[in-house]
Amino acid sequence: MTSQVTFIGAGNMASAIFGGMVEGGYPAEAITATGRDPQALAALAERHGIRTTTDNLAAVDGADVVVLAVKPQIMREVCHELRDTVQAQRPLIVSVAAGLNAATLENWLGGELAVIRCMPNTPSLVGQGAAGLFANARVSESQKQLATTLLEAVGLVEWVADETLLEAVTAVSGSGPAYFFLIMEALEDAGKKLGLPADSARRLALQTAFGAASMARESEFEPAELRRRVTSPNGTTERAIASFEDDGLRRLFENATQACATRARELSDELSRD
Repeated sequence: MTSQVTFIGAGNMASAIFGGMVEGGYPAEAITATGRDPQALAALAERHGIRTTTDNLAAVDGADVVVLAVKPQIMREVCHELRDTVQAQRPLIVSVAAGLNAATLENWLGGELAVIRCMPNTPSLVGQGAAGLFANARVSESQKQLATTLLEAVGLVEWVADETLLEAVTAVSGSGPAYFFLIMEALEDAGKKLGLPADSARRLALQTAFGAASMARESEFEPAELRRRVTSPNGTTERAIASFEDDGLRRLFENATQACATRARELSDELSRD
């Protein structure tokens, strides 16, 4: 029997997930999404064939899975609104809101609930996402598998056993796309300084990033080995790599990801305060 899935919130991330679900063959009639703008909801219903409503309580009624996809700042208000209905039905709760830990969400919803936290990233919007997931002790194996199926509709899914590791997920994949955008930007600028026309520098930088990522995903070799294979002794690439290493590129990434993880922990503490 197909699980009924309700999305509380129909913004970009939620739309990417349920859009990917429908595209992957999940029955559109088993998906409901809520929002505040009736016109936007009508457009989503027409595009994906899902059910939409501005009534959160009506949407949750009968749901097997409730995906919380609203901004962290209004999550407490939304949870309190849903608490009685959720307590009566006890669906699986999946949160894609950054920073709010599972215990806080469970408490706001009245307690004793199966809760999964998900840290997706923005490439989910083009079906190439990477998400870290954590399940509390009340989540069954079948519920974990269901959550995996839902999130794999927009990319890679990795489970972590310790909720604090979602901070590392945030540092690597949650915020990671911005790091790569910065690298693309820097490579484009460097190409222009070397004399390339701006449009050529951009196209070459973006295609090179895409090609390298595609090659790394499809290859049997790890990235370090792929790098070695294109770095000929005394060649041009070796000179560039040596410059990166001399300038402390690895240390920069270690410092940046540590700063990101620390900020993720701070935000979680701030948002979880009663």
